[in-house]
Amino acid sequence: MVNYNFRRLTMKHRHQKAIRNIGVVIGLLLSFGLKVNEANPEEFYNLDHPPTKTFYYTAKKLGIPILKATIRIGNGAVNGENKLYRVDAQVVSHQLPEFMFRMNNRFTSVIEKDPFGPLQYVKRIDQEGLFIKKKKYIQTITFDSRSPKAMVEKDGEGGKKEFVFPALALDPLALFARYHLKESLPVEQEIHMSIFDGVKFRQMVFQSHRVKVASPFLGTLEAVCLESKTVFSSFGDKEGTIRIWYSANRDRIPISMELDLPTGVVKFELEGIQEGSI
Repeated sequence: MVNYNFRRLTMKHRHQKAIRNIGVVIGLLLSFGLKVNEANPEEFYNLDHPPTKTFYYTAKKLGIPILKATIRIGNGAVNGENKLYRVDAQVVSHQLPEFMFRMNNRFTSVIEKDPFGPLQYVKRIDQEGLFIKKKKYIQTITFDSRSPKAMVEKDGEGGKKEFVFPALALDPLALFARYHLKESLPVEQEIHMSIFDGVKFRQMVFQSHRVKVASPFLGTLEAVCLESKTVFSSFGDKEGTIRIWYSANRDRIPISMELDLPTGVVKFELEGIQEGSI
C-alpha cells in the first residue's frame, strides 16, 4: 500500500508539471523604432480593424483532446496609420472536469510592422484545478523599441520591474507570427532568436528542415519545420524540444506546434482557418 500511494502521488506530481508547462510554453509556440506608452493594447490599437485571419487548433495528450487554442492576427493603427500587427491567442481546457483542470488563458502581442518587433505583450492568466496550480493575474510587458530591455508590471504586486537583455528579444506570439507575416522561411539553416515572456529570457537556436506532413485539415503537403531544444524550469531545467511546422508555400500557414516535454509529447493540430472578421 505504501508503494502504491507513492507511485500515485508521483504520477499526480508529474501530471501537474506537464499541464503547467503546457500553459507556459504555448506562448513560445504560440524580431523595434516606435515608442508606445505603457497602457493596455486597446488604448493605442484601433479596434475598428477586424482580425484578418483566425487559426483554430486542438491539442491532444495520449490521443485525448485536452486544450483548444485560437490565434487571431489583425492590423492595428497608430494616429490613423497602419503601422501595427495585433496577435491575440486564447488557450482553454477541453473535455476535462473543471475540478481537475480548468484553463482560460489569453495573450495579446502588439507588434511594429517595420522594423518587425514587439511593442507590448499582455498575459491574462486564469487557471486552476487538481492537476494545475491556481493562478489568476494580468501581466504587461512593454518593450523598449530602441534598446534590449523591457518593463514588466503584474497586477497586485505594485511597481514595475526592468529587465535588460543581452540582445533584442521577441515575445512568444511575435515569434509565432514572424514567419507567417513577415519573413520567408529559411531551409536547412540555423536560426538564432531571443525570447522573453515576462519570466525568463531565452536565447534559442532553431533548426529548419523541409519535410512532408499529413495535416488533418490541409491534407498531405510540403512544410518547413522549425525545431529548437530548450530547458523547462518546472522539470529541474531538463531539456525538451519545441517544433513549429509552416506550409512551404507563399502562405506560410502555421500547421501545427509540438511540445516534446520530459513527461511526453503534446501537439497542437490546425483544424480550421477563418478569413476576415468573426
